[in-house]
Amino acid sequence: MQQSSSLPERNSQIDEKPFLTTIEHLRYQLWLESNLNKLQIRLQDYLISVATTSGIATEAEIFQIVVNELHTALSDSLISFTQCIVAIALFEPQQIVGQISYISHSSSLTPSLEIIFQTEQRLTLRLNKSINLNDVQQMEMQKYQRAWYLFENPQGIKGWLIINTSNFSPDCKLLKDAFLPLKLQLITKAGENCRAALAQLLQIQSSQQHYQHLANFNQELERTNQLKNQFLANTSHEIRTPLSSIIGFTHLLLAQGYEPDKARHQEYLQIIQSSGKHLLGLINDILDLSKIEANQLEVQWEIIDIFTLCRNVLALVKEKAANKGLTLRLEIEADIKNIIADPLRLKQMLLNLLFNAIKFTIKGTVGLEISSQDRFLRFTVWDTGTGISCEDQSRLFRPYSQVVNPAAGRNEGTGLGLVVTQKLAEIHGGYLELESVVNQGSRFSILLPLKPTGKVLTAIETTAEYDLQVVSHPCADDSVTSSPVILLVEDDLPNGELIGIYLRRLGYQVTWVKNGAEMLNSLEEIEPTVILMDVSLPDANGLNLVQQLRENPKYQYIPIIAQTAMAMKGDRERCLAAGVNEYISKPIDLQLLASLVDKYSKFVYKGNAENP
Repeated sequence: MQQSSSLPERNSQIDEKPFLTTIEHLRYQLWLESNLNKLQIRLQDYLISVATTSGIATEAEIFQIVVNELHTALSDSLISFTQCIVAIALFEPQQIVGQISYISHSSSLTPSLEIIFQTEQRLTLRLNKSINLNDVQQMEMQKYQRAWYLFENPQGIKGWLIINTSNFSPDCKLLKDAFLPLKLQLITKAGENCRAALAQLLQIQSSQQHYQHLANFNQELERTNQLKNQFLANTSHEIRTPLSSIIGFTHLLLAQGYEPDKARHQEYLQIIQSSGKHLLGLINDILDLSKIEANQLEVQWEIIDIFTLCRNVLALVKEKAANKGLTLRLEIEADIKNIIADPLRLKQMLLNLLFNAIKFTIKGTVGLEISSQDRFLRFTVWDTGTGISCEDQSRLFRPYSQVVNPAAGRNEGTGLGLVVTQKLAEIHGGYLELESVVNQGSRFSILLPLKPTGKVLTAIETTAEYDLQVVSHPCADDSVTSSPVILLVEDDLPNGELIGIYLRRLGYQVTWVKNGAEMLNSLEEIEPTVILMDVSLPDANGLNLVQQLRENPKYQYIPIIAQTAMAMKGDRERCLAAGVNEYISKPIDLQLLASLVDKYSKFVYKGNAENP
């Protein structure tokens, strides 16, 4: 549809024969100018009011002013209309059915008015009534135009002005024809004023948003400044306390002369050591947050044995829990073994949560639960402590914020532990959850992905890219027409993902199976260059499978590398006696694995049919 804010040419002409006397013409010109002035004044007054007060600027008031002023003008006794209705119809982007969203207030006396088209179709104008775009277009093209395209806002919403003036007195045909150009001028100018007001409104809204943004920014700066001042005060106290102990007890030892056999001197040293560790922890929290925010924190990705890690973590908090008479619990789902993460940072996250749980628990239990959830591993630290109110939860993960500890009667630490924990979880591709009920306890959960994604995946690939420069493998040989195929037999998800991603990045084709039955089925379909065999499988012993393969002439000479957690004396010999070519213990040294796979891939590609 051709949209235009100007009047159709057919409606802008006045018959050559004058119908009005000079005085009547001046009366109608004054009527036009007066009504346009009233409309402009009303719009400007509204825009000034929202610009100079804290009021929220909206389009609705502008539209209502336009329809009301037009209704007042067209209902003037000078015109002799018996009925008049003014409305604005709005259409959402790409929609052909809109709605009468604004209608003149005085239309409550005539809540609806029918428009009759040339096809005898009748359309009733009523507030909130649906209206079809085709009907609006017909009204726009009629001889006596009743619809005008008004605007399109930044959101793509379009508006049409709809005016129906009807039922001149029977003896007013002359007036009706003569007044039409002035009526059209009024509507055209009203549309221009409306668009100008909307443009000014956008500027006001932009200014209001800008000022609001500045106000919010200033409030945030003020809040951050207050928190930092509080942080500096707390940190100063926290740092001075252990330093006083270190300096004071060191002075006593120097003054008295250190005697290792004296119990008192041993106690002094233990206090010095404990204070030094506490001081180191405070400094590490501050440095870690600074490194994270500067994107300079170094992360080392490894396959971590979950049970070993959790046992070591609980050992570090055992004494602190015992001093408060608290019970520690550890629960790990049976099928959970490993995860790919930075062992130091994962331990740091768990220790932060465990120390917090112990700090806020006066009596009862602190526990650590490990469970799987969809594609994530959930580490949950729970307690029977004081709990955290909803208000405190909302600010708990803000830097430098601290929750008052009823168990201690004062704030302790830097207020950075939870912030650092949350950011470390995000670096691992996971997130942190909190559930808490006042006086019943809290549950903090770290959710880390089982399958490498994001930065973890990038780090593994970066390691492989580096190793490509160190280890030469068959894929780099121009004489090789296809990549070697590696059959990976591994039931552990993190191990399988890590090795698969790493070897594929080096250029190998990797087929990953999770048990002995899948391995035998795969050997019917592929001819692997090398088999990586996990010794402990859910349905078979890996060494027994190796012996079974060696007894079959078809698979007798396929190189097999055993990968296992067996690292005791004699385990390597047992693996080699079963028929494997090489042995590599877990956690897997990726570069060593790459060199072994490279060695046996080259051997097979050279066509040597003998077992090396």
